[in-house]
Amino acid sequence: MPKRHLVVPALLASAALVLSGCSAQMTAGADGPTAGLRVVATTTQVADFTRNVVGDASGVDLTQLIQPNQSAHSYDPSAADLTALGAADVLVINGVGLEEWLDDAIAASGFDGVLIDADAGITISEVGAGEHQTEAADAAGDAHAHDGGDPHIWTDVRNAETIVRTITDGLAAADAGKAANFETNATAYTAQLRALDTWIRTNVDTVPESDRLLVSNHDALGYFTAAYHIDYVGSVIPSFDDNAEPSAAEIDFLVAAVRATGVTAVFSEASLSPKTAKTIATEAGVTVYSGDDALYVDSLGPEGSAGDTYIKAQLHNATVMLDSWGVTPSSLPAELE
Repeated sequence: MPKRHLVVPALLASAALVLSGCSAQMTAGADGPTAGLRVVATTTQVADFTRNVVGDASGVDLTQLIQPNQSAHSYDPSAADLTALGAADVLVINGVGLEEWLDDAIAASGFDGVLIDADAGITISEVGAGEHQTEAADAAGDAHAHDGGDPHIWTDVRNAETIVRTITDGLAAADAGKAANFETNATAYTAQLRALDTWIRTNVDTVPESDRLLVSNHDALGYFTAAYHIDYVGSVIPSFDDNAEPSAAEIDFLVAAVRATGVTAVFSEASLSPKTAKTIATEAGVTVYSGDDALYVDSLGPEGSAGDTYIKAQLHNATVMLDSWGVTPSSLPAELE
């Protein structure tokens, strides 16, 4: 696992004093409240993948730590989160240093179960998609680096397939009695992911490569743009971290790039304020996609939204991108209806 920052909030320090006893109480007795497999997943994406692998398997309790529209970068676990983590048999994480708070949370909670790192078997990109802004970042004296490389591995659907395989294997190892159930669920879900990847690829391929231009709120779509051969012109926040702030030089550089390349739209993200994206779009004289048309990237959306599952979020993102390029997408295959 990549090295993570070790900044211990007061909550973590105090919670550590009581969680070991709490965890022991919660796991006592086969007929107690924790009989079965207790799984904790960190991000909205890995929780959704895990949920699909678990399916309707009885005796599995899944807790999702980060909630919809919550930043994985600035997440601060609550006492209840730490209690769930301390009692967990399995912890599923994104990895690549995304959960910078994780080491402290594990230490405070006393978690000693099975760790499933979703980045296993995935080639990690060391640079973001917005390399066009490197010059501006250097001029501002801030390269916006992220320890471990680009953590947004799930944005490439084929990476999502690998993640599902990793989660399935990890859960099966943790509970062999449910392995066949997990495998059946994973096979069905993977078929949906493959249909999703084909649908996105087929529709994006109808757009001339010279017109596949994208500007988003922050540098989180590198794997997606590489997978589907999209030219990522830049981002409002040229950083993997959605809490970073763009400098004046970076904003000016992006406005100039939008004008020079012929980009027609700037995309905000559902979990981020669209204010700066709207400013850049106005200055560059292009459309801004925000509100219901914003992208779901760092976080999935709340229940009932267009991005409340991974598959729905990817369909939504691809659809609004295609719209910005003047393309009406094809009908969805039966697997995705």
